[in-house]
Amino acid sequence: MKAASLAPLPLRLIVGFGFIEHGIAKLARGPDSFAHILQALGVPFPEVLAAATILVELLGGAMVLLGLYLPLVSIPMSAVLLVAIFLVHLPNGFSSIKLQAVTAAGPHFGQPGYETDLLYLACLAALVVLGPGAFSVREFLRKGARS
Repeated sequence: MKAASLAPLPLRLIVGFGFIEHGIAKLARGPDSFAHILQALGVPFPEVLAAATILVELLGGAMVLLGLYLPLVSIPMSAVLLVAIFLVHLPNGFSSIKLQAVTAAGPHFGQPGYETDLLYLACLAALVVLGPGAFSVREFLRKGARS
């Protein structure tokens, strides 16, 4: 195994787990709660798009973790990130960490900027270009086909 084939693995892990975590958080709060947020942002068909976003986050995250269909799943995943950038994070600037104050209760942070969304987009782009690499289902299937 070449070291370069391991390069996509940390990208797949962070992007896959990150998207799944966001999907689980939306489910835990209730899809209706997320639909209300989308409605407040002026997004059309908020119930449909809330469900679609959760599905993209959960299934897309799982596909990235497995290393399957990366060019295909990166399209709706990128769309979710771009909507988040332009509707939520852009007014907050670039930085994802906005330390506002430190009190006896601990640090207090402001709303995050679009930095993290850009990092996710960059990781998805790298995975599309590099492929899933080692320890992916695609690689496993490819090796099985050669046997």
